[in-house]
Amino acid sequence: MATHAPLPEPPKAKTEPHSFTHHGITVEDPWHWLRDDSYPTVDDEDILGYLEAENRYFEAAMAPQEPLVETIFGELRARQQEDEASVPSKDGDWFYQWRYPEGGQYRLWSRWPAGDPNGREGPTPAAQVVLDEPALSADVEYFRLGAFAPDNRGRHLAYSTDTNGSERYRLVVRDLDAGALLPDAIENTIGAPVWAADDSAFFYTVVDENWRPWQVRLHRLGEPVADDAVVYEESDPGFFVGIGASASRRYLVIDTSDHVTSETWLVPTGEPEATPRVVVPRRQGHEYLVDHQGDRFVIRTNDEHPNTRLVAAPGDNPGEQAWESLLDGNDDLYILGFAVFEDFVAVRERLAGLDQLRVLERGSEARHIEFPEAAYSVYFDDNPEFDTRTLRLAYTSMVTPNTVFDFHLGDDILEERKVQKIPSGYDKSQYVTERLFAPARDGASVPVSLVRRRDTPVDGSAPLYLYGYGAYGSAMSPSFSTARLSLLDRGFVFAIAHIRGGDELGYHWYEAGKLERRTNTFNDFVDVARDLVQRKLATPGNIAIAGGSAGGELMGAVVNQAPELWGAVAAHVPFVDVLNTMLDDSLPLTPIEWPEWGNPIEDPAAFETIRSYSPYDQLKQGDYPPILVTAGLSDPRVTYWEPAKYVAKLRTLKTDDNLLLMKTNMGAGHGGKSGRYDSLREVAEEYAFILAALGID
Repeated sequence: MATHAPLPEPPKAKTEPHSFTHHGITVEDPWHWLRDDSYPTVDDEDILGYLEAENRYFEAAMAPQEPLVETIFGELRARQQEDEASVPSKDGDWFYQWRYPEGGQYRLWSRWPAGDPNGREGPTPAAQVVLDEPALSADVEYFRLGAFAPDNRGRHLAYSTDTNGSERYRLVVRDLDAGALLPDAIENTIGAPVWAADDSAFFYTVVDENWRPWQVRLHRLGEPVADDAVVYEESDPGFFVGIGASASRRYLVIDTSDHVTSETWLVPTGEPEATPRVVVPRRQGHEYLVDHQGDRFVIRTNDEHPNTRLVAAPGDNPGEQAWESLLDGNDDLYILGFAVFEDFVAVRERLAGLDQLRVLERGSEARHIEFPEAAYSVYFDDNPEFDTRTLRLAYTSMVTPNTVFDFHLGDDILEERKVQKIPSGYDKSQYVTERLFAPARDGASVPVSLVRRRDTPVDGSAPLYLYGYGAYGSAMSPSFSTARLSLLDRGFVFAIAHIRGGDELGYHWYEAGKLERRTNTFNDFVDVARDLVQRKLATPGNIAIAGGSAGGELMGAVVNQAPELWGAVAAHVPFVDVLNTMLDDSLPLTPIEWPEWGNPIEDPAAFETIRSYSPYDQLKQGDYPPILVTAGLSDPRVTYWEPAKYVAKLRTLKTDDNLLLMKTNMGAGHGGKSGRYDSLREVAEEYAFILAALGID
């Protein structure tokens, strides 16, 4: 990366003797000291000093690129609708909507009576601001709204906030008539509360000292929080608890799960102190999701096929002995999820890697909702109403801005409610997208989604930005990005590698990238890059790659495997110290992660497998491409010391002069900065780093 002034020497972290032994193998880890023993508090002066030194080095290295950062940031901001607002959503007697004040970083939430005939389109004169994020965020560096949960009658609003990125939310209740907070403040919550039927109480979930959601409690308005009853407690440290209301709002649905097994308990919201009832007792490998449709339960289960099936059960007997199949699972069709309404069920599916939606209406044939493009992503949007004939959807593709549709049953019309506005302009016809399949070294065919400008040459001269994730069965569906335009308009080809570990091609695609087959994920990514080179969509050394979290692990692994391919690397909050983390069962995400990565404490084979690919453990002396690493000091998912240790170790091994930079957000967590423009600046910094590394003005 070119610079205009000599850089100071990069920080050099001290080393301290430290080792651990498992299964007869001793591993040295002289940068272990970067983990603060008092975590989640981080107050060790040596640790903070090192992180701050890396931040200063980042600022010095990026100083020559500041004009480029400002240019890109200006482009990104110009594509943002300054006063963007959501489509009004009807919930009971009210319409609700969020809206950004002109140029604001955070949202205002409003409501107005649903009885007004003009209320469907936007605020009426009777609109009332019920939550003011700009005011709540005024005195904090970081702000994230968690729950926004009005009660059934619209008298109270329960909402939660995180002001340091730790994802430990403070839950409070506002009296919407009086406009005042109630004294009912609850710390260390996660997820949204569920109101009892009479709105006198709500259920909520708390995290323990290790940030594991483990208890569901019941709080009655006006009573001391200390007296809240424990409704459910999960004793297995490998299971996380979550709650939600059934679509009918007649049940609290308690889900507890790891990555391969789940269990659901039900509590009638009309009897909040009733004992929870289990639907199907947990058994290894059985995952299921439950919702309630008035006279029956609708359940997605993998009991007969890994791609799942959809079943129904009587309203008085949800147990599996009473299940009747609505949609059977098969090898080609993967049932991703469903949404329940009084008279129909909407099903989100993936066929041959492509999204589709089906409607199952009582008394009618199942039918698919047709969309104008062959490759797209479609999701259920906000659908709080149970008694409705309208399904709200969010739609996007690599070239189509985010669009909200209402699908009206009966006439089967898709009504366009909102299209993402791009104030600086966007001409869809100037861009082309395609879907390819790249051969992997073991014979698998890996889907790749591509987008570029029509005038970008396909002769190997264009730079390539290749993105990947490949974990937890999370698909990286093709979607639109206004930020990406800053790369495309500079001649980049942008590609998403749908590598194994995601579930793009079904549950088997996920299983083929976990545990002992984890290296398929990394091999797929490298093989996709090499295939794109053969297709003259890229050239070795002119490829930028990016990924975050488990995708950051991917970055570390492919840099170790094929450093010569990459011209720039952006590894965001990267999970790079896999072995150490999976050996530390005091961390919140370790026991629940063992089904994904393996348990190296008990299993010697898992220990060897993880050690063989863990990016931190596999760093070797040699040349590395320019690398940008980010971290969050408060991050509970990928703790700050993983990227810090990785960078500290790599500095001692790299034999090249390429930049290695680390930026730690000292007041944020896993998601980076919280304001919509602050987060855009971080994107601008990444893009400027990549452009400079590839020698692009």
